[in-house]
Amino acid sequence: MKAVFQELYEKYHQDLFSFIYYMVKDQTTTEDLVQEVYIRVLKSYDTFKGESSEKTWLFSVARHVTIDHFRKYGKQKKHTANQFDVNEHSNLLKDQSPTPQEIAEKSEEIQDMYKCLDECTEDQRMVIILRYIQQLSIKETADVLNWTTSKVKTTQHRAISVLKELMLQREGGHTE
Repeated sequence: MKAVFQELYEKYHQDLFSFIYYMVKDQTTTEDLVQEVYIRVLKSYDTFKGESSEKTWLFSVARHVTIDHFRKYGKQKKHTANQFDVNEHSNLLKDQSPTPQEIAEKSEEIQDMYKCLDECTEDQRMVIILRYIQQLSIKETADVLNWTTSKVKTTQHRAISVLKELMLQREGGHTE
């Protein structure tokens, strides 16, 4: 199991971290939620049926962990409780890569888009993050969200429209 964990971590950790970070906007909370994802994955890996890719399954687990967090603590509250302490994996769970916020600070346009993304609905935000930031296909996104591909396409279209409108408003542009 240790080898499986290591492989999943190496392949998907940064993507999972980014996905959750874009949703909760707090590094400490993100680290806690990523740990919770790995706990759930370790507990349920033997029941993984392979009906979807490992990546899709991991993002689905991450989505559920994030939604559970929002339900339990509300969108504005920060979750600071230590989820678990696994000494053998502690060095693996610390992310040394720059956070999405640190990357976004390098570009004003990206910062504006990031702020506008926060004004979208939760569903729109998840679709944009999965499709354009995590670069999942429409089918993979549908699998992660447990939606139809049609719903993903519709939500994506609406999200892009909302983002475009919000970006134009930030620029002081006019829309009709």
